[in-house]
Amino acid sequence: MNLVFWIIIFAVSLYALIKGADLFVFGAEKIGLRMGLSPFVIGVTIVAIGTSFPELFVSLAAGFKGVTEAITATVIGSNIANILLIGGLSAIIGKKLIVNKSLIDIELPLLSIGTVIFLSAIWPWNGGEAVITRAESVILILAYVSYLLYTISYREGSDSEKSPPAEREKLSVQIWVALFVGIGLLVLGSKFLIDSVVEMSKIIGIAVEIITILAVAVGTSLPELVVSVRAAFNKKFDIAIGNIIGSNTFNSFMVIGIPGLFTTIGLDQATFIVGVPMLILTTFLFVISGISNRIHSWEGILYVFLYVFFVGKILNIL
Repeated sequence: MNLVFWIIIFAVSLYALIKGADLFVFGAEKIGLRMGLSPFVIGVTIVAIGTSFPELFVSLAAGFKGVTEAITATVIGSNIANILLIGGLSAIIGKKLIVNKSLIDIELPLLSIGTVIFLSAIWPWNGGEAVITRAESVILILAYVSYLLYTISYREGSDSEKSPPAEREKLSVQIWVALFVGIGLLVLGSKFLIDSVVEMSKIIGIAVEIITILAVAVGTSLPELVVSVRAAFNKKFDIAIGNIIGSNTFNSFMVIGIPGLFTTIGLDQATFIVGVPMLILTTFLFVISGISNRIHSWEGILYVFLYVFFVGKILNIL
């Protein structure tokens, strides 16, 4: 089959992933409200995790397909895109991003710790092979659960926004349909997305990991892009920044950890040589910018230019 066919399959699969995540979040959010969960808990769990579901399902599909290097490429590429592309565009469109004290005190340190744990897991210690074992995957999952419980307990104590039973919306058939259709689209979209990436790599002679770290990583980050840019435009800076931090933390722990329960995950040379140093640099810049209480529009422009540089290095044209 020719390249145009697989490009179409890629685009349709990507749309199915994004639409599936939207439907899943809609259904799960309604169910969460019905169960009496507070808006904060729903936001930090269902919404934050739901926008990262495309990355998770793509990584699971890559693991079952046997292209495990695509998993680390997805996570590293997505985390870089979240900070440089999404953070940069959000700062440009919002004129600036103001970082409140709770994000500086809690979320930014957790992002740094999460990145360090993730990089420690994939690092080829003593000159060995860069792989993530099942034991390391369990540690990553437990670390994310601990992060989630700590975040909820720290913030939920002062949250009195739980909806009274009388005000809770009844669960209609449409809500359940949205939930299960969303899951179905995520499963099918991720399978055909990986299939299309593998086939395109064969036709054009570019490694699967290169396509993954660029096209797949950016494509699966589109939900985060929409959420953060819209929030920045409406001056809801906590949502714009929190979405980036929450997504990167989920990617580093769960998008690697869950597939790692079923297979040993590898790391290709291009991702290790270019992607890992860029992830370290971008996380450091993001934390430094956050500590200063605001990310200016000129920093946003710098972020976007850095992402263009990253793309050029991955494609070996710079």
